[in-house]
Amino acid sequence: MDTFGKKITDLRKANKMSQAELAKALKTSTSVIGRYERDEMTPSIDAARKIAKILNTTVGYLLGETEQENLFKDPDMLKRLNEIEKMEPEEKNNILSVIDGFIKSVKLKNIAAL
Repeated sequence: MDTFGKKITDLRKANKMSQAELAKALKTSTSVIGRYERDEMTPSIDAARKIAKILNTTVGYLLGETEQENLFKDPDMLKRLNEIEKMEPEEKNNILSVIDGFIKSVKLKNIAAL
């Protein structure tokens, strides 16, 4: 698994940004960006949020909670998940069971198509 710094470096380059451009967007110095990228320094939560936004990813990806850099970037999906989270446990379990069933069905369909 890549480190926080490696992910920042890779995403910055993928976004065709220099360290100076990222530093300017964060209102910090290039040396701070370099220290982040070398894993010598960890940004504050606020700075990590800003970095994620600038680099079009999520804080979860930068922190290693997921390996998918764009997971939960879809606002419609987030809205749905937030609605499910507000439900009573029994309702939530029912919804998740239905979703699990659809996922399984699609996977089986894709396997059969091979």
